[in-house]
Amino acid sequence: MATTFLGKDMMKLLLTDSGIKNASIQDALVDLLGKPIAESSALCIPTAGYGGPGADPGGPWRFISGRSPSPMTELGWKSVGVLELTALPSIDEALWVSWVREADVLLVNGGDALYLCHWMRESGLAALLPSLPDTVYVGLSAGSLVMTPRIGEDLVGWKPPAGGDSALGVVDFSIFPHLDHPACPENTMAEAERWAAGIEGPAYAIDEQTAIKVTNGAVEVVSEGHWKLFQ
Repeated sequence: MATTFLGKDMMKLLLTDSGIKNASIQDALVDLLGKPIAESSALCIPTAGYGGPGADPGGPWRFISGRSPSPMTELGWKSVGVLELTALPSIDEALWVSWVREADVLLVNGGDALYLCHWMRESGLAALLPSLPDTVYVGLSAGSLVMTPRIGEDLVGWKPPAGGDSALGVVDFSIFPHLDHPACPENTMAEAERWAAGIEGPAYAIDEQTAIKVTNGAVEVVSEGHWKLFQ
């Protein structure tokens, strides 16, 4: 299914629930890159993994090292670097901006969406994103939710200084993640429907075999699993 929501002058996005979990999502990634993964350079952003109430230092390490159950960094990239957003305010801006501009893809970890949102803004990365139309952004869970207008009060963990549940609003739909996942037994379709009733605008419930691809203003669901669009 494809619908048009967005303007064309924006990054290419692949908003996943659990990383590159199947061949369909990997094909969508290669299509966005416009070249093989082995010829593409990546920067991974582990920041969201530090933010949630249940965060532990092992999570960001597993993400960076490719030992997470959610495939991202271990796909066979030409190169992988680490961009830690909390460090960027202490680094020369021209230096880290050059790193971002030279990368083909940003791989953005899961964890806490509002903590990630805070540091994307504080670091300056959020302001840079509109000037990267050729860069592919791949989100994992919170890394996907951060691009939406709101995450919903039920998904708030880390509380931003200004409160609320607002994220970056790069896209104009919201995402209910981990649908029917064994580790999240509360994330049922009925719960997704209740959550969606409190979200303004379109919203998707997606499972670990599903991603949302955004390119040239078009929104397309890529799935070998289960999902639903709430209008």
